[in-house]
Amino acid sequence: MQAPDYSDIQQLLSQQRALADAAEAHGTLTGGLCATPDYRFEDWLREILPEGRADAAAAAGLHRLYALTAESLADTDMQFAPFLPADAQPIAARTAALAEWCQGFLYGLGAGSIADAGRLPGEVGEFVRDLAQITRAAVDAAQGEDSNESAYAELVEFVRVGVQLLYEELAPARRAPPAAATALH
Repeated sequence: MQAPDYSDIQQLLSQQRALADAAEAHGTLTGGLCATPDYRFEDWLREILPEGRADAAAAAGLHRLYALTAESLADTDMQFAPFLPADAQPIAARTAALAEWCQGFLYGLGAGSIADAGRLPGEVGEFVRDLAQITRAAVDAAQGEDSNESAYAELVEFVRVGVQLLYEELAPARRAPPAAATALH
């Protein structure tokens, strides 16, 4: 399945009066998929749209993003990537979108089954705390464009790999508890 275009998703969300832009909405989706058992498309729409539903055309485009994200997280080939503006966009816009993506991700974790993601143990807890820092990321005007581009690429890769690690670590929390056996008397 081909990834949707960032600007197309941004336009769909704007038309639906979304509560978040494309990066933050995708972060929310990803956080929800990581933390919540059976996180459905409808659950995501309730988080990002004022009415909790989209018209048919918007729903189709958003569902494609939902399905691709769920598939890439579950894939063992580590194909997941945060949904961010294209590299042709200015570095300041991409950096702001990455910060918003991280904010959405933290929201998605918190709205799911992870009450306090910052208290997760070990590397995943550290990763979540690092994401909280990335929500304040900005371009460093004192640095050159190449330096800012390099720092941005490193942050995106850090987020990409960290999300996959977190997804794997939270797999037990996403599993539904076994059904209780019914005793026959």
